[in-house]
Amino acid sequence: MTELIAFLLRYGYFVFFIAVFLEQFGVPIPSAPVLIAAGALAAHGHLSFFKLLVLGVVASLMGDLVWYQLGRTRGHDVLRFLCRLSLEPDSCVRHTENVFARHGDRALLLAKFIPGFGVAVPPMAGHLGMRLARFILLDVLGAILWICAFSGAGFLFSEQIEDVALTVARLGNGAVILAAGGLVGYLVGKYVQRRRYLRKLRVARISPDELMRKLAAGEDPVIIDLRHALDRGSEEVRLPGAINMVPEEVARRHVEIPRDRDIILYCT
Repeated sequence: MTELIAFLLRYGYFVFFIAVFLEQFGVPIPSAPVLIAAGALAAHGHLSFFKLLVLGVVASLMGDLVWYQLGRTRGHDVLRFLCRLSLEPDSCVRHTENVFARHGDRALLLAKFIPGFGVAVPPMAGHLGMRLARFILLDVLGAILWICAFSGAGFLFSEQIEDVALTVARLGNGAVILAAGGLVGYLVGKYVQRRRYLRKLRVARISPDELMRKLAAGEDPVIIDLRHALDRGSEEVRLPGAINMVPEEVARRHVEIPRDRDIILYCT
């Protein structure tokens, strides 16, 4: 933290702008520490909180507008691409769709508080045809809330942050090694968990051609269409006789699924 604060003292607003822009553009580098440290420096008069707010909103909007436009022109594929970069690619698209379906365009107000989610919402908004003026309004309000929350926390607790920085400085390389070890352990655990998931998935997978052969041969499997309503509304492809049921409804509606036939799950 001491090195970060020293860096901000030297380059100040430029570092703040770049950190916010890179995170909102999709680079997996958290900007929260920079926002907090900048707020602490503003509390001591080294930076202007108002300038930080303006720069942060502009940087955030620049990145979000790129993804919004790509969502309008390239559709759902952009969201899938972004989710492949996340640590939870198998649930990222579904999570984004669920939040957007539940809260609508208001999801833009809180999206930036959820790591990885803030960059996924703008292309979803563009894909669903949200008006540009409304997108800009809600995105700017969301950026203001996000910056005020993190930089405001740094501003209010600047003394405590300084104490933490001094403690970390006394620990020296030990603190860096501990933090790096924790991060590596977390990433390795996520990687192992994903590999296990993919192995199980390969065992149970059936290709579209295999399904077509079953149907052509007169077999009558139960087909469960697990696509989100947003996907079903944007795609014209329908499988005949499929039961529409999102994963969250399976536990409640399982009685609708016949048990005497093969069950095939279909999703995006």
